[in-house]
Order: sequence, then structure tokens, then C-alpha cells
Amino acid sequence: MEPGEATIPVEMGFMPASHAIADPDHPGLLRAGPRTAAPYATEGVEVHVCQATDRAGEGVAQPALLEDGFETADLSGLAALQEALAAVRRAGRVTEADAERIRSELVGATLQLPSGVSAQVLFIAEEGFIMRSTGPNRLRVIGPEPTGMNDHGAATSVHADQDVYGTPLAQLMDGRAPSLFRHDSPDGANHDASLMLVNLWIPLQQITAPLVLADGRSVDRRRHQLRYGLPTESFLDRDEDQVINDIWTFLHDPGQRWSFRSEMDHRHAYVFNTLSTPHGSCVLPGEDVAEACYRLLDAAEAAVLGGDVRGLTALLADAERPQLPERTTPALREAIAAMIAVIEEASADPAAVCGARASAWLASASEARRRVVRMSLEMRLVVSIEVPAPA
Repeated sequence: MEPGEATIPVEMGFMPASHAIADPDHPGLLRAGPRTAAPYATEGVEVHVCQATDRAGEGVAQPALLEDGFETADLSGLAALQEALAAVRRAGRVTEADAERIRSELVGATLQLPSGVSAQVLFIAEEGFIMRSTGPNRLRVIGPEPTGMNDHGAATSVHADQDVYGTPLAQLMDGRAPSLFRHDSPDGANHDASLMLVNLWIPLQQITAPLVLADGRSVDRRRHQLRYGLPTESFLDRDEDQVINDIWTFLHDPGQRWSFRSEMDHRHAYVFNTLSTPHGSCVLPGEDVAEACYRLLDAAEAAVLGGDVRGLTALLADAERPQLPERTTPALREAIAAMIAVIEEASADPAAVCGARASAWLASASEARRRVVRMSLEMRLVVSIEVPAPA
């Protein structure tokens, strides 16, 4: 994959280089020190502006699972799955019944990837089925703590979800995971196995905070990939010897190559190597404007719900009016324009918006805000890989 004209600057979080320490258990390698923040923390993250290529554009080269570590799968043909995903999107939350329905539609399915690789779903882990939601510019739109599968925020720093040599795979598979699964690690690799442990990342809607993934070939794993022990007590129910999940965190390097898709929904999903692929959410140019629009509309909705014409008039008169950003993605520009239009409608006739047009305006305002909230589902799969024979 080579970047092209669709490459734009995005903000991404990384582990600070000052937090890297020598790994006493793996001489010559590094691990994250005790001050390192978890991949979903808001503090202790070092933000870098990275050039990332939007792979949603026509004519842009696409990633391949076995070469780059990730690929986009077309789920649109799985009708029952699409119905289940659409229901979760409408509700804004996932239930146990939803999760069971989604799992049942995926187990046994074969995902035909654009690269020609076939990935048959053999197993879906019970844990790790999670719904994540985040607003523009890292705006928090969920509760203070996760509640089961729900109320999880987007990743704030780049990471990979599992160390093939670590907990819990070492316990669950008696140390055989490195020989059974394809992986690239700082201290080993397996490019021959037919089994892969992958994440299936399904966006219910995504035009802000897109998932960004690294071309694994651009990552110096011995210098920039560090072991990290992630406590899981707050969101997973595990045996005592498995509560620390061994994952990877990453240092930034300008030679790393990053990709995202500027607009996705549940018709497509990412399939990426759980054991190796660096990934995290980013902040796009223009998300600060989207956040300002979101907050202004939220306050305006409160005034309209209370029938407060004077309060709505004062709010819109005093607030700095958001302007379309000079540079952003087409999808985000369109969403910001829709929010600005709703704001302008309220500004033009606050009495009517608080009166006869209140219901219609509130519906438009809520939908415009909801559109810039990224919602996604993720789960952990074991797949069997079949590579097409050379022509």
C-alpha cells in the first residue's frame, strides 16, 4: 500500500517514549513502564499528527490481510446480520440477545476478502464483544463507567490487543498459540499457520473518530512495539491468574504508514490481526467544528424542550457561529453542514422552533448530532485462512 492524494493529517495518541523501559523478561526488547496509560485513558497519551490515507476513495489501493495485517470485509450480503446490526444502531446499545443473534449469523460464515483470501469463522470468543461510542473531537457521549458490553469509549492510543506469548493465551492454549496462529511480534513470527486470531470491527456508523490501522510492514517491532499489562477487572470476568491481559502498546515513528476509511457503516467491517496490527482512533481535521456544533445544538435542544424562546434567542446570539472547516473529509463536511443548517433554522425563527415546529426541529437536531457520533461493535474471532493458489 502506498499513500496517495487521499492522505490527510490526523491526530493520534501513542505511548510517550519516556515511558519505555527495558523488558527484564525479554532481553533486548522494551516494555511499557508503570506510568504508562491504558489504550483507553485520557491522560498520559502523547499526541502526534500522522499522515493517514483515506482508503474510501475511488482508485485508492486497498490493504490486504496477510500483507498489511488488515482488510475490509463486505458484510452486506448477510441479510439477517444486517438486520441485527441495524437494530443495534437504532437502539444505540447492544443487548445479550443482540450479541447472540450476531454471533449465530457469523459462526460458520466464510468472509471472502477482496485480496482473494477466504476467512472461515470457526469460533467467536464470549468475552470481548463490545460496543464503543464516541463523539467528535473525543467528546464523551457515554456514561462514566462501562456497563457490560456498552458504554465503552474509543481507543485513545495505538495498541494491539493480544500478545501471542502472554496472558491469557499462554494459559488457555498451554503455550501453543505462537505455533498455531499467524502473528508478527518483536520476538517471533509465524507466517505459515492457517489459523488467525482476528478482530472483527463493525462500524454501525462512522464519520468521526475513524479507526486507523498501521501497515505492519512499516512498524519496527523491536524498537516501537512494547509489552503492556492491561488490568481487566473493570470490564472482563476472568480467573485471578488472567486478570492482567498482555497486550502491545506502540511508540510513534514518522516512517509508520496509516490508513482509515472516512465513512463506514455496518455493511463493511475491518478484519485485522489481533496479535499484531497496531490500531486506534484518530481525530480528523474539522472534528473541533463538529464538537462545537454538537454542543451548541445540545444546549439549544434543552431550551426548545423547555419552551424557552428568550433563552434560545440569547444562546444563539451569544454563541460563536460554527463555520465549515477548510479541510476535512467529504462525509464530515456534509454532517457539519447539516448541523449548521439546523442551528440557522432555530436562529431564524426561535419562537416557531420553540412552538409549533418544536417536535420537527428537535427530531432534526437530534439526528444531526447523532450522525457525528461514532458507534462500533467489535469481537474476537478465530478464523481459518485459505489463500488462493497462484495463477
